[in-house]
Amino acid sequence: MKTALIGFTKNSEAIMQKLRKGFGEQGIRCEAWLKRKGVSREEAEAEGICLLDDSLASWTRRQFQDKDALIFVGATGICVRSIAPYVRSKKTDPAVIVIDEQGRHAISLLSGHIGGANALTLLAAKILGAEPVITTATDLHGKFAVDAFAARREMHLDSMSLAKEIAAALVEDRRIGMYSAFPVLGEIPEELDLNGKEDLGFAVDVRRSHPFERTLHLVPRAVALGIGCRKGTDGQALKEFVREELDRQGIFLESVCAVASIELKKDEAGLRTLAEDMGVPFQVYTAEELEQAESEDGFTESGFVKQVTGIGNVCERSALCMAGTRRLLIRKTARNGMTLAAALTDYTLCMEE
Repeated sequence: MKTALIGFTKNSEAIMQKLRKGFGEQGIRCEAWLKRKGVSREEAEAEGICLLDDSLASWTRRQFQDKDALIFVGATGICVRSIAPYVRSKKTDPAVIVIDEQGRHAISLLSGHIGGANALTLLAAKILGAEPVITTATDLHGKFAVDAFAARREMHLDSMSLAKEIAAALVEDRRIGMYSAFPVLGEIPEELDLNGKEDLGFAVDVRRSHPFERTLHLVPRAVALGIGCRKGTDGQALKEFVREELDRQGIFLESVCAVASIELKKDEAGLRTLAEDMGVPFQVYTAEELEQAESEDGFTESGFVKQVTGIGNVCERSALCMAGTRRLLIRKTARNGMTLAAALTDYTLCMEE
């Protein structure tokens, strides 16, 4: 989590130093900034702090685009006026926290669940010995928070309106349906019903399943793609092929965790572009490694592919090698010199923190 701290007084500088040390011990990267008159750049940099010369508005705009979390050590009003022009969506806004300049209170102000502000607030309060202030209803009522649950596991939510509806229902002490396409490890909160017939619930699945009348999907990255293509195939063409085929199969694009192919394709620009655009790693395997892959239903072999690559099937075998399983979700599909297969990883849903 990339975090930016900003303070305005000498005391806030001391608080930021405590936070930097405490966050650093948790592997959280921090940049500290000071907007204060009477301090030279040399003095600030000697303490590992950046002196802010331009406007607070400009600083906030930059940090909103670049950081996962912003922490203002000062008045809440300063923070609110600074971030107001840039607040867009709880799906994309960074976490924003305010800590008073005496270090007595840590306030989760923005993106409490998905952005992680609530968890970061609790950590900051622990470091400083401050009182955490968290106002999200599910936390106040001690209820399961579906958006926070998904965010901690880096799952995609397909409907923020349904997520809000589920949160409201839980606060009103209604039970919510839960479905998982994967094994579940840990205790299920009592407000979640795995066996009932609720009309509102959520599904942890890579597919667009509909176990409830109104189903919120929590999509884990649990699908490995195996891709083969002609040399020089355009990355955009590959992306359209992947998107259309996954959509046809009812599989969320957001479920993809990696793109894999044969070592002969390690420098294929289109495949690298595809992986980069999807925000996932690109992995290649030798023909010998692909030969070791096993499938529950065998492979769709090609004599021509074997002659060129030394292996009769690239996409299915590379998908299975990447997934580390024997189960194909999508068997070899071909279009315009491109081939695609998909395999499901051995994913387990953990209910514990």
